[in-house]
Amino acid sequence: MAAGAPGQRWHPPPADGGAVLHFYNSLVDEKVPFVPAAGAGSRQISWYACGPTVYDSAHMGHARNYVTFDVIRRVLEDYFGYNVLYVMNVTDVDDKIILRARRNHLLAAYRAAEADAAKVAQEAGAAIQAAVDKQAKKQQAMQAKVAGVTDSRQRTELEAALKQEEHKAKQLAGVQAAFQALLAGASPPSVDALLGVAGDQLAEALDAAHGSSVTDPGIFRAHAAKYEAEFFADMDALGVRRPDVLTRVVEFLPEIVAYVSRIVDNGMAYESNGSVYFDTAKFKEAGHVYGKCKPSSVGNAALAAESEANFETSEKRGPQDFALWKAAKPGEPAWDSPWGKGRPGWHIECSAMASRIIGARMDIHSGGEDLKFPHHDNELAQAEAFFHTEGCCQWVNYFLHSGHLEIEGLKMSKSLKNFITIREALTQFSGRQLRLMFLMAPWNKTVSYGETMRAEMRAREGAIKNFFQNVDVALRGAAAAEAATAAKWEAEEVALSDAVQEAQARVHEALLDNINTAGALDALAGLIKATNLYLAAKQDAAAAAAAAPPSDAGLAAAGPQPLLLRKAAAYVTRILSVFGVLPGPGDTLGLGGEGGGSSDAAGASYLDAFAAFRDEVRRQQPPPPAELPGGPRGAARASPPTPPPAAAPQMRGLAKAKAAPGELLAACDRVRDDALPLLGVRLEDRPDGTAVWKLDDPAVLAAERAEKLAAAAEAARRKLANALDKKAKELDKLQKLAALPGEREALADRYSAFEPDSGEPTHDKDGAPLEGKAREKGRKDLEKVRKVREPLAKRLAEDPNALAALEAEVADLTAQLAAMPGGAAS
Repeated sequence: MAAGAPGQRWHPPPADGGAVLHFYNSLVDEKVPFVPAAGAGSRQISWYACGPTVYDSAHMGHARNYVTFDVIRRVLEDYFGYNVLYVMNVTDVDDKIILRARRNHLLAAYRAAEADAAKVAQEAGAAIQAAVDKQAKKQQAMQAKVAGVTDSRQRTELEAALKQEEHKAKQLAGVQAAFQALLAGASPPSVDALLGVAGDQLAEALDAAHGSSVTDPGIFRAHAAKYEAEFFADMDALGVRRPDVLTRVVEFLPEIVAYVSRIVDNGMAYESNGSVYFDTAKFKEAGHVYGKCKPSSVGNAALAAESEANFETSEKRGPQDFALWKAAKPGEPAWDSPWGKGRPGWHIECSAMASRIIGARMDIHSGGEDLKFPHHDNELAQAEAFFHTEGCCQWVNYFLHSGHLEIEGLKMSKSLKNFITIREALTQFSGRQLRLMFLMAPWNKTVSYGETMRAEMRAREGAIKNFFQNVDVALRGAAAAEAATAAKWEAEEVALSDAVQEAQARVHEALLDNINTAGALDALAGLIKATNLYLAAKQDAAAAAAAAPPSDAGLAAAGPQPLLLRKAAAYVTRILSVFGVLPGPGDTLGLGGEGGGSSDAAGASYLDAFAAFRDEVRRQQPPPPAELPGGPRGAARASPPTPPPAAAPQMRGLAKAKAAPGELLAACDRVRDDALPLLGVRLEDRPDGTAVWKLDDPAVLAAERAEKLAAAAEAARRKLANALDKKAKELDKLQKLAALPGEREALADRYSAFEPDSGEPTHDKDGAPLEGKAREKGRKDLEKVRKVREPLAKRLAEDPNALAALEAEVADLTAQLAAMPGGAAS
């Protein structure tokens, strides 16, 4: 028997020394060898996963949990070759579901009936204040519990709980402030605006007053069904495999009632006022251990009350006892039982359904870290009590718990309202990107959802995509010259082969060590780096040997070896498919398509033909002076490749039509920029005048295209705005000159008479004739006046309608700018 923390007890299954896979087992809080319950040589594994409580949208914390165990399941099935029976429940009867469904129903009815905004404001304000006061009392009570505890582990747990209560209080203060700001606005707020801020608090008040009036069971079922469907749609988007068996509480009620009855018969549960409670004292007296997953939490009423309203009821015999069956209450769904109408407790649901499908011993049970206590510890106790007469003392051999996903130092949680829904996250990231994000951290450790994590994921994905694209290009090039290229391995090939084998060993070692996906990804990154260096070295060698004579065997210098490259890429592909980053063997059904040739090969030939055709069109363009033959472009390739047969008829037709190469190239570029990205094809021009195509995600290409178009549009807008500014300033200047007084009027304050032809002043303002220096000064004053008006005079001499034409041009540019997106921006 192995022992972890005080109170923990775990019996390792018998091993024959051959098992090397290790799991971190919460039942003993350490890594232990994995041995199937059916025996060390068995490939059969039973696994029960705690599924969703479907009362709201799933968030990223749930995504971390379900993607984590999907990865572990895939590794067990697709890498280690185990046959896993994967069972998952949907909790569709629960306090949280009942409460949320009831409150949503009451709030919707209130909104439909109430149109008086002033009344809503008054009632909503009172509801917010009541919630603030209630939360303050909860926070004070938690502070008292923290102060009164002496056990270090319990203190740590209570301090974490206190931090959550403080967060809730802070959120309510924010709601109250937002509500006061809404009321203080310039105009009275609408009913919808008020409910948008205070809806949750008002719903809580409505439930306290009218919750017992909600009697239609369809309200609760519809609520659960809605969020179950949403949950599985989210899981599909994340690439999570569906379970082999799905269990819903509403479909297992007879089995749950029978399960409770047997525990009562075994003397480890009792009825009280129509409810049935698990008797933890009798359970321990029978020789069982209570609190195997988290013994330090036993006796912590705050944690034990999780998802169980009225936990500290006087109906119980002992403070640690918990409900197996809850007597019916107004405003809740209820079913018949030997103890009267009621409904199952949360913990009994999983024990009963898992026992019904798997039996008295399962290999793996999984769930989030926060389910250790009370949920999983209570599950274990219930199952051992149910199977007591069969000698069951260990219902689960391996308990796996995924770490929290934190945001701002707190676990992401619906109750804390600090969560990002999966659907919100999928508007920013793909399912593959989110999976990569989770793969980069140990599955049983807490991780922080922040920009650092997201940036590391983007870098990792970019390296993987670049690797596959580079290998694809190299393989296509190698295939075209395979018969004429040397296949002998040199030192570079030996080094790359060693890198492949090293990666295989490191990945295997990492996966044996508690499914260490982060370590496995690092091993793949090492292989990717080695492959990229290999390709770069081969590219440099090819450029250096381009002018060298062929070998004695008549073969060209060896380029990248396609068989070795394919081996490296195939291994990376295999491991990524095992992790679910790429589709795996269990993700598709049937034989697949068969035909004369693969669609991938056919598509590649079409893309090769188009790229070669476009290369030929580009070669018809006269090179700019900087790229004359003998310069960089001419030196890059000794002889251009001949277009494939598919392009030849097009070239002949174009030659007959005498189409300009520039027009053809523009048409080809439109195909490159507009059509191919929609098909997931990136066509890149290389310095040597050829193009290479790579496959990519159409959404990524569309985003890049949109970004380029936006940048081009902004550049065009700025260019147009600059032109308008220049023309407007020119028009303003000429209009101001046109508004100036005439030459004689401008000089009238100094001179009274002027020469009829030349316009020069002849008399001063008092009528005295100008002579000598006075006459010369008058001539210079006239020149100054004329110089100021010269730009307008010059324009009008060239075009008498210049001002009108310039006004029309400014108006046209203004209209063009206004019609552009963001045209009004400065």
